[in-house]
Order: sequence, then C-alpha cells, then structure tokens
Amino acid sequence: MAAMGSGRGTMESQNQVQSDNVDRLKLLYPNVNEDETPLPRSWSTKDKFSYIGLSQNNLRVHYKGHGKTHKDAASVRATHPIPAACGLYYFEVRIVSKGRDGYMGIGLSAHGVNMNRLPGWDKHSYGYHGDDGHSFCSSGTGQPYGPTFTTGDVIGCGVNLVDNTCFYTKNGHHLGIAFRGLPPNLYPTVGLQTPGEVVDANFGQQPFVFDIEDMLRELRARTRLAIDEFPLPDEQGQWQQVLHRMVSSYLVHHGYCSTAQAFSRSTGQPIDEDIASIKNRQRISKLVLSGRIGEAIEVARRLYPGLLERDHELLLLLKCRQFVEMVNGSDSESLCEDGGDGECVDGGVGGADGSNGVATSVISHTGRAPPLAANGDHAPHTNGVSEAEAELRLGCDVDMPAAANGAHDGGELPLVKGMPGVTASVSALLRRAEGEGGSRASVERMLAFGRDLYAMSQDLKPDHYLKAMLEDAFSLLAYSNPWDSPNGWQLEAVWREPVCEAFNAAILEWAGLASVSPVEACVAQSGELLRRMARAALGACAFADLPALLRR
Repeated sequence: MAAMGSGRGTMESQNQVQSDNVDRLKLLYPNVNEDETPLPRSWSTKDKFSYIGLSQNNLRVHYKGHGKTHKDAASVRATHPIPAACGLYYFEVRIVSKGRDGYMGIGLSAHGVNMNRLPGWDKHSYGYHGDDGHSFCSSGTGQPYGPTFTTGDVIGCGVNLVDNTCFYTKNGHHLGIAFRGLPPNLYPTVGLQTPGEVVDANFGQQPFVFDIEDMLRELRARTRLAIDEFPLPDEQGQWQQVLHRMVSSYLVHHGYCSTAQAFSRSTGQPIDEDIASIKNRQRISKLVLSGRIGEAIEVARRLYPGLLERDHELLLLLKCRQFVEMVNGSDSESLCEDGGDGECVDGGVGGADGSNGVATSVISHTGRAPPLAANGDHAPHTNGVSEAEAELRLGCDVDMPAAANGAHDGGELPLVKGMPGVTASVSALLRRAEGEGGSRASVERMLAFGRDLYAMSQDLKPDHYLKAMLEDAFSLLAYSNPWDSPNGWQLEAVWREPVCEAFNAAILEWAGLASVSPVEACVAQSGELLRRMARAALGACAFADLPALLRR
C-alpha cells in the first residue's frame, strides 16, 4: 500500500505548479530531500548583524552601519546550511556597489559564528575578501589567493562535499581551491563593512555565470569510475552465478515466461517456479495492465481461492482501480454482463470500437468525454426526474463544495447515495449515456458499483493511501470531462502498473514465494544506503546515480 501512496504523491507533485527557481534547484541538487535538509534559498532575516539590511526577497544585502573600523563589520548567513547530498554546492554574489572602500567578504560559516565580523575571521568561518583578494581561514590574517573584486563583478563560491574543499570563481573563471578540510553544515555567508556596499545573491534561482554543470559531470564520472573499479572477490565464476540467479529470478518474478525459459537455456540457470504458475500470473498481469480489472479478479479467485478473501486491502485496491477503469471505459462490469463467452448481453452497448467499458455511453469515440450539451455548456439541471434517476439522486451525510473548473452548473446538484463527499450530476450522466446512443443501465451499474465499493471501504476502514485513492476515484464523477479534471491523472494507463505489481506480489506471497525480486531488493537497499550517506554528510552520495547504473 505504501508503494501506491508514494506513486500517487509523485503524480501530485508533477501536477503541482512550481516556480522556476524550485525547478532549477531540484535539477541542480536532485538527491537532496528538502523535508530533511532544506536548501539555502535566501539570506536569513534573523541570523545576521544589525548593520545588515535585506531586500528583494531577501536576496539583496546592503550595509547600513557607520563603517569606521573593522568593529563595524556585519555579516549574514543563509536560511539553511548546505546539505551534504548536494555533492557539489555553488552560489554566486554580484557586486551591485563596492561602496566606500569595498571591504566585502564572501564565503561560509558555521552556525553560531559571530556575525559582527567579515567571514573568515573566526573559527569555522571562511571568506574571500574584495579589497585585497586574500582568503581568510578561521583567522584575522589572510593569505594571498585571487584578484580583488569591485562593482559589477560576480564572485562564486563552491563547496565540494566529496573532498571537503572550497573554491571561488570570478566572472566565470575558476580561481582554484581556497580551503581544505571543511567541517559539515556550513552556511553561505556574506559580510560588508563600509557605507554604500550592496550585493545580490543567486542561490541557483537564475543561471550561473560559471559553468557548474561541467564540474558536476566530472564528479559523476569520477564516482562512476570508482564503482566500476571496486575490487570483487577472485571467484569470478561464483559472482557470475549469483548474477544469473538474480536475473532469472527477476524474469520469473514479473512473469516474463518465454524470456525466463530462453535465459535458462542459455545459462543453465534453473527456474524455481512451475511454468504453469508463471503463465497464470502473467495472464492476470496482462488483464490488469489492459484495464480489465474485473476479469483479473475473477481469474485470481479461480486460480488462487482464498487469496482475495484473506487480503481485504488488496481487494479494495483492485476494486478502486476497477471503478476508475469503468469511468475510463476499459472495464466491462460497468457496461455489460458477461454471457460466458465475453460478449455483452445487454444490447451491444460496448460498440464497434472494441472498448468494453462506458465507451459509447459516456465517452466519445475519440477517447474523451463529450460535452453535456451541443453548445459545450453543461446540460441544465431539471426537477423532473424519472423513477430510476430519483433512486440514484439520494442524499448523503456529507456535502462538499462544488468542484472546480466548471464541473457543474449553479444549482444544487444531486449527491450519489453511499458515496459521501462526491457531488455528481447523475441526470447529466444519464443524459450523456442516452445522447451517445448507449444504455442508461451502464451508468446505473457504475454508480451501484461505486456505492458497493464505498460500503466495502467503510467495513474495512482503509489506511491513508487507500482512503485517498477512493476519494480521488469518486471525484471523477463530479466533472463533465474527467480527463481534464484535477484528478484526471488517474485515468492514465501508467497507474495500472503499481496495482499490477501489488497484485503480483500478493500472489507470490500467497504461494510461499518471495514477494520482491532480489534485483529490486538490491536496488532498494542501495537507495537506502545513499540516503543514510546523505544523513551522515558523505557528499559522494550525490553522484552515485542508480538509474544511470541500471541503464548500462
């Protein structure tokens, strides 16, 4: 169930409208989990000396002190420390004005370092200063490092979290390593000291002047080489057998029967599961992936009696997906009753396009829901309803606000009995079915199925993920065009895959076999290892690209 929840969350995140700076930062640092270690995005309004002023979304820093002596220096830290999972972190500072003397410092500092100093003067503080070009490493005495900088220059500061080194750039040119042996959890920091000094920061919201991508590619290649050259035991034949077993088990696990047999003939690796059993799972998987969930359930009940009666959450998951497929037009139960040979027996509603769901009664031949009226507007709600319609238009215990994007017209719309929180125009659904030359019985069966599904969920009390899936599935009825609704992503075929995987894993477990293949277990363990490396501030985790390694 957790896998299903995470899949749903992924789709939600893809649908969410994100600003350009979020997209750029995530591209720069894809391995950073900001729920655990947020990225620096601006200067802190609290972690600064009083002589520092902030503006322009806390990205511009200006000096507002007296600037008479070094005791008037003032610094500000970013909102968060640099996450180790960045691997290579970089930010740039543009000098808007050098002010009176240009006593500016750009660098890094640990939490708690005195902000009444330029960066680099105190322990765990590091800075590159504009007036003399010196680098300062936890000391008031600087060392010659690079050129001075002034108004119009762009100074970059990069941290290599694999080697724990720091480098600077000026106007896109690499100046070399400035500091080594850096401690973890350092904050980007800038300091100013004389009136008129103003700088702007770019934490990745905009393209950098320096080509940081080239350095990232180099570090990825270096990490890849270290993985490739990692020494293995001398018994190469033994390792080959292990790999053969892992590949064979993967093919068997996912029901690739013919491929598994060919691989077995080629390598001599035995197949651990009966061929007939593999083909049974393969048959069920094909039904699920084609959207024919009802048939898959019936086949599973014949082949694995007691499985679904024991695993109620799996059955609820399957029924929930079946309801979505009814709306989608792929599952037969909403439209026709199987006469034993797979043909419809209620008047041929399935249509000539081969679809066996609500295809011709609710959905147009283009695969999209037609408008409710010829002019594209929603069909008006009337008070004159038939007896069948009245049975469907019964109240429920929860009223939800009207759905967005013009799903309904202005009046009070009927609520589907037994499906709280779902406002649906049943009369519109029925008119649409009849207008497309289909059967109103198909719509009635779909709604009846939804009521039964809701009742089943009430008896089971599903977890958070299943409950959210049910709510999203039922919400499809609230829109005249479900595909263009906020929850229309459910209708995409890709969301059958996690359901198929959960079904397949349950069958394997029921048969006393491993529910996860060794290959996938190895990948999951590697991912967890990388996450633990990030929490342990080991920057190399950012460049071990598991998907890239698997694509080789």
